[in-house]
Amino acid sequence: MGKADHIHVIVDIDCVDSSVAMRAGTPVSGGLACREAHLLVETFTERGCMASLEVVEINPILDHKNRSTAFAVELIASSLGLQII
Repeated sequence: MGKADHIHVIVDIDCVDSSVAMRAGTPVSGGLACREAHLLVETFTERGCMASLEVVEINPILDHKNRSTAFAVELIASSLGLQII
């Protein structure tokens, strides 16, 4: 199996626990915790292998006080080098 130099990362907000992303398209109980999601994105960034990031499935109509949107923005900031963890 070959080594990938660059990867495209897609974060579906639905994979995050519903306590973090309350109003995603399909809320998931027991999904990734906030810290786990940030750790994944920060790890890809630190290793220099993430060529692009796509954050999907945010539904602003269902988003309560923009919590899911704010979380998505924090993940994007993590991908740009801001260390949350």
